[in-house]
Amino acid sequence: MRPLIVIRRTPAIDFMRWHKFGMAFSCVLGALSIGLFIAFGLNYGIDFKGGTVIEARVIGGPANLAAMRAKLDALNVGQASLQGFGGPSDVLIRLPQQPGGDAGQQRAIELARKALGSGIDYRKVEVVGPSVGAELVRAGVLATVLALGAIMIYVWFRFEWQFGLGATIATIHDVVTTVGLFAIFRLEFDLTTLAAILTIAGYSINDTVVIYDRVREAMRKHRTMPFRDLINLALNETLSRTILTVSTVALAVLSLLVFGGQVLRGFSIAMMWGIVIGTYSSLFIAAPVVYYIQPNRRAISRGERTGGAAERASR
Repeated sequence: MRPLIVIRRTPAIDFMRWHKFGMAFSCVLGALSIGLFIAFGLNYGIDFKGGTVIEARVIGGPANLAAMRAKLDALNVGQASLQGFGGPSDVLIRLPQQPGGDAGQQRAIELARKALGSGIDYRKVEVVGPSVGAELVRAGVLATVLALGAIMIYVWFRFEWQFGLGATIATIHDVVTTVGLFAIFRLEFDLTTLAAILTIAGYSINDTVVIYDRVREAMRKHRTMPFRDLINLALNETLSRTILTVSTVALAVLSLLVFGGQVLRGFSIAMMWGIVIGTYSSLFIAAPVVYYIQPNRRAISRGERTGGAAERASR
């Protein structure tokens, strides 16, 4: 079986020619994302700011979301969010946090049930308090920080500390700009979005590690090649793999965005953005950072000779 090849000949694209523009653009984009987050914050979903989530099924027919939304809006309990999920009769109802604590939430639930009338099977009712939401925010931030730290440690031991620093900067860039995207467009930020951000970090570091591995291999094969040309060579040699990976993942995420419904909308948007920005950061941030803080090429070459000698001795 012949392998799938996207680019049959290794191209000679001068990626490093544009790295300064790329890094300048990333600095502007990162500063804008941080500024908007500080100024306006995020549009947190019920998972973080509290509220009520009701899973209901309309008995005997498909759900009329418009009619149900009109009934709930007339209750003056805040802006209710309705979305279909699963089958055509399944509805996910979200009610915002109510004044009066748990008693206020229970009152809103009873009002919603009376307004919607009979003929509805309430399968699940969850109330998320503001204290639980704040705890989830802290846990989410901690999970993201620990993931970034683990990524840096892994790349550090897998390669050199220069590679670890470059990978960490690129991954932080991807996470910050994704948060900035949600701050700019006021998209709802919930636990599925947080899961998408952690997935983006994993996707980005996977792409970066492939490029770094090719850079290290080129350092061993071309010991006198200028480092700028060496990075360009590594980026061009991995370009076919990058295109193939981006295309397949983008098709899967696009399917979720089109057919996944409102429940997966935030996750799909974050993932689609993460695929683009993760590929971009690997090419124009992770690789140029290593160019400016070059690893010890002699030590890497010496490590190859030592490893090769040990392998021959074991045989």
